[in-house]
Formats: sequence, C-alpha cells, structure tokens
Amino acid sequence: MVNRILIRIKVLQIIYSFYQSGNNDLKVAEKELLFSLKKSYDLYFYFLLLIVQTTHLHSRILEARKNRYLPTNEDLHPNTRFVDNRLAKQIEENETFRKYISEQSISWDNDEDFIQMVLDLILSSEIYKDYLANPNDCYDTDKEFWRAVFKKIVCSNEAIDEYLQDKSIYWNDDIAIIETFLLKTIKQFEEDNKQTQPLLPMFKNLDDQSFAIKLFRQSLLKGDEYRGRIEKHLKNWESERIAQMDLLIMQVALAEIMNFPTIPTNVTLNEYIDIAKYYSTPKSGPFINGILDAVVNELKKEKLLLKD
Repeated sequence: MVNRILIRIKVLQIIYSFYQSGNNDLKVAEKELLFSLKKSYDLYFYFLLLIVQTTHLHSRILEARKNRYLPTNEDLHPNTRFVDNRLAKQIEENETFRKYISEQSISWDNDEDFIQMVLDLILSSEIYKDYLANPNDCYDTDKEFWRAVFKKIVCSNEAIDEYLQDKSIYWNDDIAIIETFLLKTIKQFEEDNKQTQPLLPMFKNLDDQSFAIKLFRQSLLKGDEYRGRIEKHLKNWESERIAQMDLLIMQVALAEIMNFPTIPTNVTLNEYIDIAKYYSTPKSGPFINGILDAVVNELKKEKLLLKD
C-alpha cells in the first residue's frame, strides 16, 4: 500500500531532517524513516475506522432522539439505512482491521468534534439524499455510497485535511495518496468475503521495503560522491541562488539511478521532477532535469551507468 511515490517523499523528508539536525546517527534516522512509513499505513486504518465511527455516532444520535420527552414520528421511526450500511458493518467485523486497530491503538475516541463534522458533511450532502432515495437497497448500493462519500466529500476537503495534519505531523504529505488507497479498498470489497475481506498490506511486497531502506542508505552513505558529480555541472549557476532542496532532490534521484538497475532512468527523473514541483521552487523542475541529464550522460560516457 505504501507505494514508491510515497517512499521517495519520505526518504527525502528524513534525509532533509538528518542534515538539518546535525545528528549523524544513521540508525536513528533509518528508524525514523520506517516509523514515518508506518504512520502512513496507520492513516489507512484511521480512514477505515472513520467509516465505522461516523456510523456509530449517527446510531447514537438516532437513539437519543427516540428518548426525547416528546419525540416526533420521525424520531420514533427514523430512516436507518445509514446505520445499517452493509459495508460499514463488514469493515467493523473485518478480522485484519480489528486486529490492527487493537494492536496499534488506532482510535478516534478523542476526536468527537471531528467525527461530528464529517457526519454533518455527509448528512447535508446530495450523496446522502440520493442514497436514502435509492430504491435498490443492496450491498453494492451501500458500497457505492461510501465510495462516493470519500471521493466527493472527504478527499481534498480542506477542513478534514487540516485536522488530519494537526493530528499527526507525519500525515502532511500522505493524505491524498492514502485516500486513493482507501477508494481502491472500498472498490475491492466483496460481500461474500464477510470478515475475511483482504485489506491492503503495508508494502505491496518485500521489494518495496528493501527499496526504501536501500534508497535511504545509499543517498546518505554516498551523498558526498553524488553531490560532487552534481556540483561539477553547476558552474553556470550562482550557488546562493540554488535551492538546497533542489540539491537534495538530485542527490536522492542520483542514488536511485545508480543503485536500482531495474528502474529506467527516465522513470526516476520524472518522479523526482514531479516531487520538485511540490517541495521546491516553480523553476526547480527544468533545472533539476537539466543537471541530472548532464550527470547521467557523463556517467554513461564513463561506463558507470549501463541502463537506459
């Protein structure tokens, strides 16, 4: 689930912190990287739990209305389609979900206002109104409802994003990526799987975990070598005008180019140019592309880089 796009971003962030802190303990920094990746996976379960918790909250609200001093007919006979949603119930009963949130102490217990805000957004939406009016009361309708809620209400909601970023500093750059995995998960759910529905693993395979560790280590252990090659091609640039983040992005990109022969060079270049658009300056993309292209050509001439 933690894909290589997110891994590259996390490696870049931890290496940046490593240099800024002045702490040269590689093992501590590596533990921080793995912890940061785990927090991304935690967010995936927080999103799943959000479905369960908003359902529980709405159930409590409906029950409280029944116990009013003078309940209305609607209070006594509410539409319970939301609280009876089959997908929400299946998630709550999912064995992998229950085990993970228990072992990792994943909880929204101290976030009642946030759960209420999300529930209010849902109940005031056209998605909710259409859901209640849909004559096709079945599992697929329930599943499509939550897919639509996440896609159109939760994803890219500024208030939700701000709350999540405040809840964990590790989530600042994870939210949009993890939301896409949540949508993928909802799509994959099948009613017949009941509580054994597979959830996404933290890493798609062991190669991705190895990729994260090796990229991190090589970026730091051979950092001076990579910086030296980069700086040879900076003669026409004023050093004080070069963003330090640009140099760091190129350092990590070069580590990937040099140490992962199965990843095409152009794939690596495109990935880090995209990262530069969000983490450096507006002009960083073309600048990084030009410098790295020159470095790559030099490496090929020296027969130190044999892949395309």
